[in-house]
Amino acid sequence: MDLTPGSSVGGPRTVRRRPVFGRSLSALLLFLVVLALVAQFVTLPFVILRPGPAVDIIGKPEDGAPVVTVEGSKTYPTTGSLYFTTVAQYGGPGRRPSAWDVGLAMMDPHAELVRESVVYPPQVSEQQVRDESTAAMTDSQQEAVAVALRALGRPVSEKAVVAQVLPDSPATGRMEKGDVVTAVDGTKITHAPEITQLIQKTTGEVTLSVTRGGSDREVVLDPVARDGRRLVGILIQPTFSFGVDVAIHAGDVGGPSAGMMFGLGVYDTLTPGALTGGQRIAGTGTLDSEGDVGPIGGIAQKMQGAKDSGAGYFLAPKENCGEVVGHVPNGLVVTPVDSFDQALGAVESIAAGRASTLPACPVG
Repeated sequence: MDLTPGSSVGGPRTVRRRPVFGRSLSALLLFLVVLALVAQFVTLPFVILRPGPAVDIIGKPEDGAPVVTVEGSKTYPTTGSLYFTTVAQYGGPGRRPSAWDVGLAMMDPHAELVRESVVYPPQVSEQQVRDESTAAMTDSQQEAVAVALRALGRPVSEKAVVAQVLPDSPATGRMEKGDVVTAVDGTKITHAPEITQLIQKTTGEVTLSVTRGGSDREVVLDPVARDGRRLVGILIQPTFSFGVDVAIHAGDVGGPSAGMMFGLGVYDTLTPGALTGGQRIAGTGTLDSEGDVGPIGGIAQKMQGAKDSGAGYFLAPKENCGEVVGHVPNGLVVTPVDSFDQALGAVESIAAGRASTLPACPVG
């Protein structure tokens, strides 16, 4: 066989090479898969806030168990809705979100990422968080009932009970958990917040009249000054006695931020006619025993939750106005309130068709 230069038996051999692009794409896909797997197991110190469900306080029994039940007093049917709004919270001590969850939250327009240290104090446990949240919900319900009953002229008795004595404070060794404070420098206490108010007006030592174990005594304390306030080192929890038995069934929700709406729901249940005029009204805000509405967290998520529930109106704490502006969902009318009386007046205005006269949070 004759061979010519450059030829070979069987013809030229073809060498197949894998495209560089294909190899790069496979490597990239493998990297992304590994990254996704790792992201599921790496946790980050963040809390993710999303809109939670809105619960109708005056919902009809056929929709489930009523949120507000009253024994010992006549109640009245109503229409419309009074929603208390919630925040779905992911993360916190003992249950940090994964890096994957955090990444998804960054792409969610209705989610907010907050550093864990901003929401929770250091070294707090998951159980402590749960216990404090449950206690705050219980307290908010009792104070809401007290405010609603007082607004109706119903009798309410209140005691200022020491819930905790802070360590290394003027009260350490002198006050005890469970003490009932009845007076400050001889001035009788009718509402628990008055204790703090009266102490701020004193100079020098202060005398607390205390009931402990059925006997009365006087405790003299020397307040310390911190951040411009006079402190004795006790945390007070108001306890109430009502002429009726009111129960609020809020489900698996914690914290104090539904207080204002609870108060409105109790008021509506105990008064004839529909307080809302048939409108769907949502809101949020803490409520103390004196009827003051306080700020809450997650206002943007709660407004979105109200919108998702079908509410047309939203009552927001006045102190949250800075977070309200620029975050109001389309179609939701938001008005600020700083007291139960203002909240009640706002609902009545909405019911009467005068929502346009309500104030709005100022811009800037």
